[in-house]
Formats: sequence, C-alpha cells, structure tokens
Amino acid sequence: MSRLQERSTRLTRPLPDEAILSPEPEQRRGRVHALLRHVGAVAVLVVGAVHLQQYFAYGFDTVPVIGPLFLLNFAGATVIGLGLLIPGARMRVLHPLLALGGIGLAATSFVFLFVSEHQPLFGFQEHGYRAGIVVALAAEAVAVVTLAAYLALRVRSRS
Repeated sequence: MSRLQERSTRLTRPLPDEAILSPEPEQRRGRVHALLRHVGAVAVLVVGAVHLQQYFAYGFDTVPVIGPLFLLNFAGATVIGLGLLIPGARMRVLHPLLALGGIGLAATSFVFLFVSEHQPLFGFQEHGYRAGIVVALAAEAVAVVTLAAYLALRVRSRS
C-alpha cells in the first residue's frame, strides 16, 4: 500500500509531476528491520566460517580447549545466522532471541581473541593478526552493531 504525499506547499491540488508515492511507515520500518537482521545474520555466519577455516588451516584441531571452542563457535553461528535469515511471522518471537545470541557470540569471540593476544587463554596465546583474524574482527563488529540496532528499532517500534 502506498499513500500520496505532496511536495508542494500550495493549498491547491498538486500537479501530477509533483505527487510522489512512498511506502507506508510500517512497511519502511519492516524493511529496515529485515535489512538489519539479514546483515547481522550474514556477519554472524562469516564469524562462524572464519572460525571453521582457522580450525582446519592453522591446526586448532590439536589445541585441547580452544579447538573444540572454535567448532562450537561455528555450530552456534550457523544456527543463529540461519535462524535470523528465516522470514515469517512465526519467527517474530525467536528473531530477537537469536539476535541476542548473535550479539553474545560475536562479542564473546572478540573478547576471547583480545584476551588471548595479551595472555594465555586455556593454555593458548595468539600472536599477530592474520587475514582471517581481521575478517573475524570486522564481522564481529558488524554483527554487534547491526543486531543491536535491529533490537533497538524493534523495542522503539513497540512503544
């Protein structure tokens, strides 16, 4: 549904070329929500994919605690990311919970990397920033920002 908006300040009827069509505010809000949710979902999926790649490419499969945590990160990111991409009214209750999970996963990954750069974490200490680490950090930041914005807009639209 669209409504007619006038760009003219005159009190007369607008000429046909002065009238513009725009979506209803609810439709625009829904599109912004979906866009933020989808961008956040893709960012969470990237975080998980980088952890899986690092697990196999850099020998984290041999590190006792960190290796399984990388696999758990991948599994959690996959479930959260795919859940956020599922459209539909049935998911309206789960989407905010999945968004909170995505924020938690991304923020925890960021904090654990930061800690492991400065001191051993579960007996492992990271050194340097490989391309995969930079991609993961960027994806974690995007996930936190977009999913937090999604949740904030949902709360704001309900009040």
